[in-house]
Amino acid sequence: MADLSRLSLNQATTQNWSIQQVVDGCLRHGIPSVALWRHKIAETGLDEAVRIVQNAGLHVSSVCRGGMFPAPTADERRARISDNLRAIEEAAALKADSLVMVVGSSTEVPIADARQMVRDGLAEIVPYARKLGVRIGLEPLHPMYAGDRSVLNMTKQALEMASPYSENEVGLVLDTFHIWWDPDIFEWIPKCRGRIFGFHVCDWLVPMPDMLLGRGMMGDGVIDNHAFRLAVEKAGYSGPIEVEIFNQKLWDTPGDEVLALTVERFTTLV
Repeated sequence: MADLSRLSLNQATTQNWSIQQVVDGCLRHGIPSVALWRHKIAETGLDEAVRIVQNAGLHVSSVCRGGMFPAPTADERRARISDNLRAIEEAAALKADSLVMVVGSSTEVPIADARQMVRDGLAEIVPYARKLGVRIGLEPLHPMYAGDRSVLNMTKQALEMASPYSENEVGLVLDTFHIWWDPDIFEWIPKCRGRIFGFHVCDWLVPMPDMLLGRGMMGDGVIDNHAFRLAVEKAGYSGPIEVEIFNQKLWDTPGDEVLALTVERFTTLV
């Protein structure tokens, strides 16, 4: 099963913790990597966040998130481009492996147009990311989010969107919550070789208590996370494995209990 040295704690799993708290928690539980969210970076301040992570000697597997490109007006789209440029700067300062892209959606924009806005947005931000040495990781989200969070919904689609760029510029972040349902996924993962920038695990609960806050701890649902780990490794990915769980029940649980369970399930089931 997965070695603890591969574990990265995505800050979403301990949503109530500040950057200082999540870094301290990782140190207490022997977790070597962390993924930070931008609203938490903003609360702490970028310079202070960099100092905290560097002083702790933690590796930053990703910064979450960029994207959210589609919008009905040119001014809104321009503002979102500007925000993505700031996100690139934050990822560069933190020396993150990648900036995760949740590309966005809009109820006011037809889905085909929204997908074109994502392509156009990437074309605008990739040169700046290239300049700062930041890799852009496209994360396909489950189709149930196509109307409000992401019009990028399949691994095949994400790979096609990344293909105009070099392998060290734009790649994929594969999250088992979002891809486990795809009957062709184990045919597509090998085709992602060289472009897998991140790998996330959690579980799909049955019944799922909430569309957004209903993810489960590995082993509590129906996803074979171990099979996915083997598949992404066979496709060449050997980087950190993030545990990213949006779940209100976990957020209401003391953080150290969550981290202890995370370590246990990661090392036995992933």
